[in-house]
Amino acid sequence: MKLSSTICLLLTSFCLCLPAIASGQTKAAASAAKGARTILLTGSDAMKYDVTTIQAKPGETLHIVLKNVGSMPKVAMAHNVVVLKPGTDVTAFTNAGLTARDTEYIAPSVRVQVLAATPLAGAGETVELTFKVPAKRATYPFVCTFPGHFASGMHGTIVAK
Repeated sequence: MKLSSTICLLLTSFCLCLPAIASGQTKAAASAAKGARTILLTGSDAMKYDVTTIQAKPGETLHIVLKNVGSMPKVAMAHNVVVLKPGTDVTAFTNAGLTARDTEYIAPSVRVQVLAATPLAGAGETVELTFKVPAKRATYPFVCTFPGHFASGMHGTIVAK
């Protein structure tokens, strides 16, 4: 009887702490994005972003929010946003990651080309990243690394000028 009371007490404590833990994560994300310009993107089962060009100032902080508005299961259709260094061979980059499921389809050998990345988002999920655009005026490509998505047109650019 004493053991079941202890388990009940622990479970109750955990459940009471859950909202505080969740709101702490929300506050942390909001804090990271403070002062950043928010860019809202959607990705769908059509394997396209709704925004493909983002104008930015060199040194500007961007908060990119991606919502997967599709309906297919995550294992079959997930999306992310991966911002790359200028001059990256994007086709070679995405091809290198085709079998890198454990690393969100970003091959460790080409990870050095990544400036910022979200995790993969399944249907109905939202992911985000906050990063500072480098001070160099350039065009920074961004892609979805899920296999086949770049080849289907799921990519864009951040133009810093």
